[in-house]
Amino acid sequence: MAVLYGADAVYLAGESFGMRSFAGNFSPEELPRAVRFAHEQGVRVHVTVNTMPRSREVDSLPAWLELLNDAGVDALIVADLGVFTLAGQYAPRCERHISTQASVANYQAAAAWYGLGAKRVILARELSLEEIREIRARTPKELELEAFVHGAMCVSYSGRCLLSNYMTGRDSNRGACAQPCRYQYYLMEEKRPGEYFPVFEDGKGTYIMNSRDMCMIDHVAELMDAGLDSLKIEGRAKSAYYAAIVTGAYRHAIDDAAAGRPLDPIWRREVERVSHRHYATGFYYGPPGEYTDNARYIREWQVVALITSCDEHGLATLTLRNKFCTGDTVELVGPDVKPFAFEVPEMEDEEGTPLTHPKNPQMVFRMQLPRPVPAWSILRIERDLSAKS
Repeated sequence: MAVLYGADAVYLAGESFGMRSFAGNFSPEELPRAVRFAHEQGVRVHVTVNTMPRSREVDSLPAWLELLNDAGVDALIVADLGVFTLAGQYAPRCERHISTQASVANYQAAAAWYGLGAKRVILARELSLEEIREIRARTPKELELEAFVHGAMCVSYSGRCLLSNYMTGRDSNRGACAQPCRYQYYLMEEKRPGEYFPVFEDGKGTYIMNSRDMCMIDHVAELMDAGLDSLKIEGRAKSAYYAAIVTGAYRHAIDDAAAGRPLDPIWRREVERVSHRHYATGFYYGPPGEYTDNARYIREWQVVALITSCDEHGLATLTLRNKFCTGDTVELVGPDVKPFAFEVPEMEDEEGTPLTHPKNPQMVFRMQLPRPVPAWSILRIERDLSAKS
């Protein structure tokens, strides 16, 4: 969905050495197919090899790097200097990009990585726009700069956190963070086990480790003007719907900025139609400050069907994702298709029997749309599924 909705490159992981645990990563058999698909669409593939491996793991790294090299992967995202060196030896056809986990926060560090052979540096998330401008001005122009512009923010510096490992055994530095910083905490006194006392900063609760999601879609022109070559959307463990909608919104924002046009408000609204926490601009305009509201997800739209084909008259074949019925008002959005609303007409099943409310998950049915749209377009409905306090 990221490819079809306008990404220039996708970053992903295999089953080893990548900080993308629980993300349905690619097997050695699947990875070459993913690369071929992306390349057929003119899209690059960057694979994360950004854990800090222990000595006992390093022996298996050369074989993995050779597999990525032979699969046609365009770039490897690395954080460890030893991994970086091995990547140069065993994956010579792959560019080497420096992960944000390396916390590159100054021009000297960026230039040093370039001197060692890095093609791109993914900057630390704690930098301001002015700091990025300085790094751009004081590094070789051949060094590409990338930065995160949308997605979850971490309470710890560049994601270097041990809280998840300590509490759950899931290591955030291996991509398995359980996000315990989002938990609601209470105080328990040693001699009164089981008796919980609330910890309050004010009447609403405590926000010591609270953080919002980053959203820079309103500032894409400024990001480009600062000298960034690539804008990165955080997407680990997100849905295909999230990848499609956020990618499509930023695709149009970039195209508008490049053409000197203001952002079409319809694409700004799109980032509100995915599951997200309250938005902020990260550190780009200075420290984001304390946020005194809950960090629960806002989820006000639900996918109801995916369009698998559509003829020139708008007669579409769909597969069901969630229940809806004739008479509902839904929205349709697709690859390079501005979202539009319409009232659901009577539908029909595969045998042509009239249908008012498809019921069975993944069932195939047909619907007359107001106009033709491409395959992989999405039908959604406004439905508040936000987490409640």
